[in-house]
Amino acid sequence: MIPRAGILFVSISLLAAPAAAAEALIAVAANFAGAMAELQVAFERAGAHRLRVSAGATGTLYAQATHGAPYDILMAADRVRPERLEAVGLAVPGSRRTYAVGRLVLWSAEPDRVAGDGVEILRLGDFRRLAIANPELAPYGAAAREALGALGLHDALRDRIVMGENIGQAHALVATGNAELGFVALSQLTRTGAAMTGSQWPVPETLHAPIRQDLVLLRRGAGNAAARAFLEFLETPAARRILVAAGYRAPSAPAPPQGVEAG
Repeated sequence: MIPRAGILFVSISLLAAPAAAAEALIAVAANFAGAMAELQVAFERAGAHRLRVSAGATGTLYAQATHGAPYDILMAADRVRPERLEAVGLAVPGSRRTYAVGRLVLWSAEPDRVAGDGVEILRLGDFRRLAIANPELAPYGAAAREALGALGLHDALRDRIVMGENIGQAHALVATGNAELGFVALSQLTRTGAAMTGSQWPVPETLHAPIRQDLVLLRRGAGNAAARAFLEFLETPAARRILVAAGYRAPSAPAPPQGVEAG
């Protein structure tokens, strides 16, 4: 027979025990992979929950989610796919929100190639290849195509454009010298230090729609404590500092001054 004091001790211990640690699987747009790695470290240090991350092109991750991939959260590089997931009932209603605004830059691995006005560099055409992400799969590719169209240069440069499936592959094409120029995410240059060794021109946001990156809590993650905790963590000052340092604009922050008009 267990003494009454022992029963009381066991009961209090159970009530005081912390919630069990959980694990969430996060699908992350390729451009956000670097920032996500830092967020993951900070989140896991702050509590008991753990994350697993799968990075790729937003279109690919969306297709996987619609075909039963076991993701708890989708962090897209656009707004369209999370909206679609919500519309077809695969996401928790009301969970969709913008978590970051991406910045597009024209970049070269060569220190002196992009000097001053990026528009003039594109118009002069002193290059063989221009890398962009696939506009049908990657929002940064769609923004690059839109910017070229706004400048009246898309048709003129069509034969020089080489595509990567996602923004990571577009960056790799430039980094390896397979393309002299490329439209990449500022976050990639911040993460790799390429901004210090190459040359870049920030593309004015007047030339393309804002690259609003939305996330959504998927039905599978509705009851996942780690997924819920991570969504709360993203609203903290610590998470926002990581986001800004990684080359993104916070959703509520104003766009930087613009100085280029569409052609």
